[in-house]
Amino acid sequence: MISYLKGKIIEKSERSVLVLTSGGVGYKVCVKVRKPAMSDPSRDGPREAEGCSSLQVGDSISLYTYLRVGENALDLFGFETLEEKSFFELLLTVSGIGPKSAMHILELGSLEEISAAIGRGDVGYLTKVSGIGKKTAERVVVELKSKVTKSVKSIKFGDGDSEVLGEVIDGLVSLGYSREEAREAVKGLSVDGKDAGKLVKEALRRLGK
Repeated sequence: MISYLKGKIIEKSERSVLVLTSGGVGYKVCVKVRKPAMSDPSRDGPREAEGCSSLQVGDSISLYTYLRVGENALDLFGFETLEEKSFFELLLTVSGIGPKSAMHILELGSLEEISAAIGRGDVGYLTKVSGIGKKTAERVVVELKSKVTKSVKSIKFGDGDSEVLGEVIDGLVSLGYSREEAREAVKGLSVDGKDAGKLVKEALRRLGK
C-alpha cells in the first residue's frame, strides 16, 4: 500500500503530477485541479482563485496518497494533509461517489466550507460538481451530516454558526472575493442572532469596502 510520497515533480498536467522519488521510481498522482482565475473589478488584471495549484516542474513535494485498485489500472490520489485524505475517504463511503467525484467535491472549497455545506444540508452546493445530481447530493448529506464535524479537525465554526457563516462566505465569493479572503473576513465575527445580510456588511467593512 502506497500511503505517502516524497520526491520531485518531473512532469505535470491539469489533474496530475509525476513524482520522482529518491529511489528513482516515478509515480503519477492525481491532484486537485487548477481553478480558473477570477476577475476582480477593484484590482488590475485577474487574480487566482483560492485553491489554485502552484505546483511546478522541479518542485519538491510531499503527499499523503490513496491507492485505488481498479480492474485495469492502479490510480494514486494525492493530498497535502491527512485531514484532506481522511475527508476524501469519508466521501467514498457514500454510494455513487467514486474517487474522481470525491476529488471534484474537494475542489469546491476548504474542508471547513464543504463540511459546513453538508452539515446545513446544502444540496445545491454539492450539485455544482459535474456528474453529481440531486439524489446523490442528498445521499451525501444524509449519510455524512453527522460525521463531517468528526472527520475535520480544523472546523472553526460552532454547529449553530456554520450555516449563517457559510451563507456569508458564499455571499462574499459572489461579490468577487476568493474563498480564502472570505474565510479570513468572517473569522471572529459574532453571530449573536444577526442575519447573513448584516454579517456580510461587517465582513465587507473588514475588507475595506
